[in-house]
Amino acid sequence: MDDALHPELESGLRQLGLEVALAEPLLAYLALLARWNATYNLTAIRDPREMLVKHLLDSLAMHAQLDGIDSLADLGTGPGLPGIPLAIARPQLQVTLVESNGKKARFLREAVRQLKLGNVHVAESRIEAFAAPGQFDAITARALATLPLILELGGHLLKPDGRLLAMKGVLPEDEIAALPADWRLAAVHPLRVPGLEAERHLVEIVRTPG
Repeated sequence: MDDALHPELESGLRQLGLEVALAEPLLAYLALLARWNATYNLTAIRDPREMLVKHLLDSLAMHAQLDGIDSLADLGTGPGLPGIPLAIARPQLQVTLVESNGKKARFLREAVRQLKLGNVHVAESRIEAFAAPGQFDAITARALATLPLILELGGHLLKPDGRLLAMKGVLPEDEIAALPADWRLAAVHPLRVPGLEAERHLVEIVRTPG
């Protein structure tokens, strides 16, 4: 992976309030992803700098909202986004990567092995078939589906007081309006991704009391 990315990643980490020492393992993950991507087409983004911003920094932009969360399921994680960068940044966080695509799941297992991520588990499964009801403090998804569909597929994984932390671009007012009656909007966190001009929001959904 290009050494020129190192200063940009360190700058981005500082802006996000993260330790610059995280640059090494994050770039090791990016290098592995770029290598596998050449053969297996895991992500449409191929430019290393674009991967740094749109994969690493974009994934890490939500880290501040994980305080108090011990277990996170990343639904439809693809090549491990945002789950692997978050697991690297927060070694105490237990992250489960849920991915049904076989070649992506193989990459995830290899990344976990090579990066020695003891806090990451790979579940090769469709989200709705993943049998871990009520086991997670939070679920997240990045560009997976609408909020109602994410909850339909993965809501069963959450503890009673668990939260969906959905990464979105422009605030999806129509999706929020279409939430099922047993779920409600708890908060919207505008995110600033270093190096990215586009709007980003983290939408926090919880169960309706009662």
